Amino acid sequence: MSISVVILAAGQGTRMKSTLPKVLHTISGKPMLFHAIDAARQISDDIVVVLYHQAERIQEQIETCYEGIRFHMQDAQQFPGTGGAMKGVHTKHSRTLILNGDMPLITKASLEALTSGNVAINMSVIALDDPSGYGRVIIEEDKVQEIVEQKDCTPQQLKVTTVNAGIYAVDTEVLERFIPNLDNNNAQKEYYLTDIVKMAVDEGLEVHPVTVPEEEFKGVNSKLDLAHAEEIMQRRIKKTLMMQGVIMRLPETIYIDCRAVFEGECILENGVSIQGASTLINAHIKTHSVVEDSHIENSDVGPVGRIRPGSRLIDTHIGNFVEVKKSTLTGVKAGHLAYIGDASIDEGSNIGAGVITCNYDGKNKYRTIIGKNVFVGSDTQLVAPVTIEDDVMIAAGTTVNKDVEQGDLAISRAPMKTVKNFFYKFFGADSCK
Repeated sequence: MSISVVILAAGQGTRMKSTLPKVLHTISGKPMLFHAIDAARQISDDIVVVLYHQAERIQEQIETCYEGIRFHMQDAQQFPGTGGAMKGVHTKHSRTLILNGDMPLITKASLEALTSGNVAINMSVIALDDPSGYGRVIIEEDKVQEIVEQKDCTPQQLKVTTVNAGIYAVDTEVLERFIPNLDNNNAQKEYYLTDIVKMAVDEGLEVHPVTVPEEEFKGVNSKLDLAHAEEIMQRRIKKTLMMQGVIMRLPETIYIDCRAVFEGECILENGVSIQGASTLINAHIKTHSVVEDSHIENSDVGPVGRIRPGSRLIDTHIGNFVEVKKSTLTGVKAGHLAYIGDASIDEGSNIGAGVITCNYDGKNKYRTIIGKNVFVGSDTQLVAPVTIEDDVMIAAGTTVNKDVEQGDLAISRAPMKTVKNFFYKFFGADSCK
């Protein structure tokens, strides 16, 4: 790979109105900056992320998920602005692509288009129906002549609909010559990266415009932008998965994390949410069910089931209003209204309605182990830590607080008694009339 990539992620992002750094706000399960890094890694082995605002926090998260990323700290006090962010940045390869960390929708195809050719600068541009508020990119004979801010445009220039998308692929030698010469002689007293375009034109170097899709180069600057980007990302994810064979009922109502993996014949009904790095293999997830960071194989969930992180379901039926957390179920049926947490349940076992694993004592979590062919009757409480061996029956309403051996019946009930004619004594003899 002969392209280096610099990702600008130093801004404060005040319009997000959040204490979380703008580039760490998530889109389809990943921080928006990580989407830009993923795209960059498809075309380059030399990636530099420029940081300033909450730099340590952002760098720590990146290093948790990626190896080989280099970092540059912007001296924003002395050199503010996008041009200031590039001061002191050094890249390995002969060509450098400059991206923005708040553009999570960019794709490999667009980046390859931007880095093609051998002109001094490839500059991304967008053709807008309504360019109001944007600086205009003046192009003649397929070459950029200048960028003119709207307030400085002539009436003829105001008719131009091509605007700057903010991404540049530059010969590294040209970049290293121009960046030190940037100045802040402007109203904002900032160093602007766009000034390298004027420098190149004045020097007689070619600046080639590359028209890019508006959707991909949308910057995310507010919570509203974040929501719009999420919608676009979700459409992409679901389109790809449906083309690969996943069935979706009313896909616009479904949420799928970008880290989720689907194999075999999978069905997602309306209102389903697949979160985290979940894996679904031949799975049927029914209406309004949630799966979080779990493995679902040859199994069905719901409707209105919840599979929490760390769960593994194999050949299992999970019915409505059943919650499973950090548990492994193999060949199990849990039809309705149950909580299974920190448990391991083997094949042929049945979990009745109202069954709960009492896995937390207020300080620590404990495990419940259930063997094969165990029948757990309705309204049973399994007080962990507890082991129930194979071929056991547990009567409805039982509180199990000690291990049960193979083949046994466990039952704990207070004797039932009736009081003759209590209703009439309590409400009066005339209450039945």
